[in-house]
Amino acid sequence: MNASDFPTRKPHRLKNYDYSSPGVYFVTICTKGRRMILSRIAVGTTIGIPPDIVLSPLGRIVDAAVRRIPEKYPSTELHQYVIMPNHIHLLLSISSEGGPALGRILQQMKGYVTKQWGQSVWQDKYYDHVIRDENDFLVRYQYILNNPAKWSEDEYYGAP
Repeated sequence: MNASDFPTRKPHRLKNYDYSSPGVYFVTICTKGRRMILSRIAVGTTIGIPPDIVLSPLGRIVDAAVRRIPEKYPSTELHQYVIMPNHIHLLLSISSEGGPALGRILQQMKGYVTKQWGQSVWQDKYYDHVIRDENDFLVRYQYILNNPAKWSEDEYYGAP
């Protein structure tokens, strides 16, 4: 089999965009095989009460790793995040020129989790979206807040 036998993948990065430039990013990172190993969503019995996210031991490591991002990279700000059973969503910004590229930040975070857990738990790739304006930011921020309540409707719900 040679390279021409493989399907052409659609690029998942914004063409000609410098991911180390100041900007705000929405990121989704899935577990390997979308295994539900990071948390569980505990839906309450009371109407109007949002569900609780109960982190697994691995989920607690992920939580610590995510919280470390602004400490390790002072030019980043973590605006919001959620640790779902088989993926995480992050909304973060890089505020200065010459800071680390988004890919480097995520590589370090994923590497920290892998080292602490003793084995890789992540898919190789991740999804990112460059935030274009305030409305886009608010939509993504709200999406992260509402994600646990909509877990049963999530595209990753029930994944193997």
